Amino acid sequence: MYLRGQGATEYLVLLAVVLIVALVSVALLGFFPGMASDAQITQSQMYWRSTSPISIVEGGARALSTNGMTYPYIRIRNTGTYPVRISAIIGGDGTKMTQFVGSNCGVSGAVNISDYFYLGPGEEKYLAALSYFGTACNWYFYAQTIPSTTFYLGGASSVCQNSSDSPGTLDYKSIGFEYIQYIEGQQITKRQIGKDWIVKCLPPY
Repeated sequence: MYLRGQGATEYLVLLAVVLIVALVSVALLGFFPGMASDAQITQSQMYWRSTSPISIVEGGARALSTNGMTYPYIRIRNTGTYPVRISAIIGGDGTKMTQFVGSNCGVSGAVNISDYFYLGPGEEKYLAALSYFGTACNWYFYAQTIPSTTFYLGGASSVCQNSSDSPGTLDYKSIGFEYIQYIEGQQITKRQIGKDWIVKCLPPY
């Protein structure tokens, strides 16, 4: 009886230790923002490359060291069979961004997404700050955790950190597009809302 009771006690102690370790791990993961795993990032990339009619084929993000703002990089492709005109990008909280900012490639200042993002089948376009991602066109927007406004895409769960050692991740629990699809002379306004979009942040620029 004594040995049986001792075994039960040891089992309960071990179980308690395992539970404490699990709770501490969950607490740490919740405490540090932008700590998405590599597996989550890979799954997000695979998912968005397979969506239709609008897919995100490449992405990135980094903070600007002088002000800490997060600059995303997003390359999109029309994977459908009909032309589309994107009019807005929808953030994680359902609010939408309708503009971007540019300083070359035919753009000066803040302009409407719908005026520049017409994509034929298979066509790609991107938004990125050329200084931070080496792109030809300096067309960019900002990411933020509060609701979207003009050229700020809101509703992010985490944004890039102004830290070279731990820049974190840019994480939207959902992201989407508002667009017009041109089908046999008809213009149909639609929305495409998808799952997590997560990218690993580069060190601050």
